[in-house]
Amino acid sequence: MEDETKQQNIGIDETLPHQINAPCFKGTGIKMQPPFVNSFGVTIGDSQYSSPESPLENWSKETDPEIMSGDEWVHPTNDIGWNTPENRELLESKRKPQSYPFMHPTKDVSNGKD
Repeated sequence: MEDETKQQNIGIDETLPHQINAPCFKGTGIKMQPPFVNSFGVTIGDSQYSSPESPLENWSKETDPEIMSGDEWVHPTNDIGWNTPENRELLESKRKPQSYPFMHPTKDVSNGKD
């Protein structure tokens, strides 16, 4: 089951429609990544957010919070950080203008013609 979850892609057309306000990666050059299993056996990026193997589910006074830091706890495309205004702006800057292909990508030929 873990291998199946690890390979499963939960996105549709470069977006995550099951999440409200999820970003759309279509046209940005960023490809959505499938979920992965980290060294603790926790599946990251499956949108389940709770795992019996997670240190959060087994927290005690002896648990060092540092064990939940680092890249193995962050999914590259299914992460709440993509909902921030800064990251939304980053995605928008990677998209071609909607007027493409009828517009020069770097020159505004209508500038000053009004």
